[in-house]
Amino acid sequence: MTKTIAGLHHVTAIAGDPQRNLDFYTGVLGLRFVKKTINFDDPGTYHFYFGDDAGTPGTILTFFPWQHARRGTMGAGEVTQTAFSIPRGSIGYWEKRLAAKNVEVERKEERMGVTVLLFRDPDGMQVELVEHASAPTRRAPRFADVPVEHAILGFFGVTMLERDLPRTEATLGLLGFRKIAEEGNRFRFAASGDGDAGDSVALGRYVDIVLDPAARQGRPGAGTVHHIAFRAEDYEDQKAWLATIGEHLAVSPIMERDYFRSIYFREPGGVLFELATDLPGFTVDEPLETLGEALRVPQWLDAQLVPLTERLVPVTLHKATTAHQTR
Repeated sequence: MTKTIAGLHHVTAIAGDPQRNLDFYTGVLGLRFVKKTINFDDPGTYHFYFGDDAGTPGTILTFFPWQHARRGTMGAGEVTQTAFSIPRGSIGYWEKRLAAKNVEVERKEERMGVTVLLFRDPDGMQVELVEHASAPTRRAPRFADVPVEHAILGFFGVTMLERDLPRTEATLGLLGFRKIAEEGNRFRFAASGDGDAGDSVALGRYVDIVLDPAARQGRPGAGTVHHIAFRAEDYEDQKAWLATIGEHLAVSPIMERDYFRSIYFREPGGVLFELATDLPGFTVDEPLETLGEALRVPQWLDAQLVPLTERLVPVTLHKATTAHQTR
């Protein structure tokens, strides 16, 4: 018997220059650099993780930053927007902050009862900030200069562009997502679970589908989302989901990712889905106080740490001088 999926675990995207990516998500958006590791499938390149102060599932945006990556093209079969929740009353703060950081807000709109700011990161990835009345309080990143009362809380959700709705809707239904609203050609689905604790309710619960039968297929590259991951509460729950999903779709075996275990499968429209465990988390190989400050590699690559470090482009984590205390 599978347990209810609470929502998103993480979103993984592709970036270009690693330093530029690091500076934007820590220095502009005020996220914490939770983990500096390598791409397990391409060990000569980084894998960056950003999130709240502890890298809580539902707050984690990760990147494969390839120095010379070609710019991708968003299209059908891809996640086209990644949305974060911000506290109610914070839109004005973020409009001013983005302007001060020379980040253009492309659109401000009311959508399905909430205010949304849309802008792009340096690689062209579309990011949204959603003023979310029911968003829970999280642990704000300790090294950010964003005031605690306006700090990004975690994910609101993602938007997928699809040419066809029924088959993707059926896959989301298999995972426990139900349609709760529609507006024009946008359809919103919500995870049916309330999370593993009261403070997890509403984090990353929403998946929107924008339907466009004439949409061109997307092309992966810098500025595009590689995959999205949903939460499996524990290892046994993930095994149960592996069996359930395998009855309907081709699914990978369980893969060890050190900070979680993962299975992968594609929904019929083409978006790559992952189901990742909450356990063991990001403090398994370094303390909470210094997350992200040193390169970490899986145990099977320990002997290659020095040559790997020499191959990687050096990056510097800049901590805000006006850092606040964590909650």
